[in-house]
Amino acid sequence: MGTEKIHSSDLWVFGYGSLIWNPGFEFSERRLATLPGYRRAFCMTSIHYRGTPEKPGLVLALDVEEGGRCEGVAYRVPSGAADATLDYLRARELVSYAYEESWLGIALDDGNVVEAVTYVTNRKHPQYSGDLNLEQQAEVIAGAVGPRGPNAEYLMNTVASLGELGLNDPALARLADLVRARI
Repeated sequence: MGTEKIHSSDLWVFGYGSLIWNPGFEFSERRLATLPGYRRAFCMTSIHYRGTPEKPGLVLALDVEEGGRCEGVAYRVPSGAADATLDYLRARELVSYAYEESWLGIALDDGNVVEAVTYVTNRKHPQYSGDLNLEQQAEVIAGAVGPRGPNAEYLMNTVASLGELGLNDPALARLADLVRARI
């Protein structure tokens, strides 16, 4: 098909973290995809899922980066399920409005471009923590636990899922090594 833009009444969802290994919604198709202009980063504190207000964890977010690119997955949701899927995603991802819902062009693995909903970091939100280096991130992740479980589990599930898809994220792999050394 080439690099044409696909127009579809179906909903496309871009996943870059837990949506890869735990989408939580029905979909008709799953494809590898790339989002330009952003990077996957542990730059958002988690006080609801993988940490608490007293001991926050860290979760992934899409952080804008000139020349950046984030590899992940695109889910096609049939138009009849789009509203329910968006309701589910908004309840999950916008719990504290640390993320912003964005509709961005992603390149599918066949080169076609689709518009997909995804959730990017709000750098002005108090939960934004984009200035932590990998060592500092590892300290937080190794010690945080929230209602959805250990923060380290979130990291390890993401790294394992990326590996199963053949996607390489050297920073996340290094971070996983640092967290393993601490736990």
